[in-house]
Amino acid sequence: MQEVRQQVSGEYPLRGNEFTGTVVSTAMEKSCTVRWEHTEPAPKYERYERRNTKVSAHVPEGIDLKEGDEVVVSETRPISKTKSHIVVEVQEE
Repeated sequence: MQEVRQQVSGEYPLRGNEFTGTVVSTAMEKSCTVRWEHTEPAPKYERYERRNTKVSAHVPEGIDLKEGDEVVVSETRPISKTKSHIVVEVQEE
């Protein structure tokens, strides 16, 4: 998988954070929708609440995805109006 990461970083500069999420949709060409959960504090109730984030991510040519795959997504420069993330690798289950 390191080969794909180097290929991706050469084409699109990786910067910012990396997230691990689940592929929700692969209906677009060369793109997918990735969702990950995180917790945020709810001060009023002195607890944490679960939230989720969905982003559109670019899928490089060397990666084959299907819905339900666990992937690592990294931030990059804006690729299009809605895409500024890129799939770096697919995690083995």
